[in-house]
Amino acid sequence: MAINRLSALRAVTKELNLQNLELEELRARQMRAVLIKTASGTGDIEHVFKLDRKFRVVFVRCHFVGTLSTAEFALSVDSASGSAFDTKLFSIAQAGGGQDVHLRTDDGGTSEPSPWTFQTGDQIRIDWTNPDSGNITWGLEVGFVLAS
Repeated sequence: MAINRLSALRAVTKELNLQNLELEELRARQMRAVLIKTASGTGDIEHVFKLDRKFRVVFVRCHFVGTLSTAEFALSVDSASGSAFDTKLFSIAQAGGGQDVHLRTDDGGTSEPSPWTFQTGDQIRIDWTNPDSGNITWGLEVGFVLAS
């Protein structure tokens, strides 16, 4: 009887170890999966993106169609820690018609935490004043991954 219990305990332990390994692999895949949030319009860009947990920004893309007018495109953080920590992270002096934005922030995982890692409650803000409102259409994509 004791041998049967020991065999059953070993079998259960082996199964639990396999399930733990599967869960670790699933978590690792989720951390690498890119969540893309989008916005579009013909007026100014005054858009805020946020997630309900710690995250990392891996790319920002914005395509402009219309007249060749340009304006500053800015990416900033509205910090959950308060306004003393709100920071302009990146800007392009001339973005607009004929001047798309493509920012790749992924460092290939070489630094942990990444400088582009943000805390729960932080918001990423993107601003661009349309220099020819109604005549320039924009499409914005921001890629996020969950951070540990």
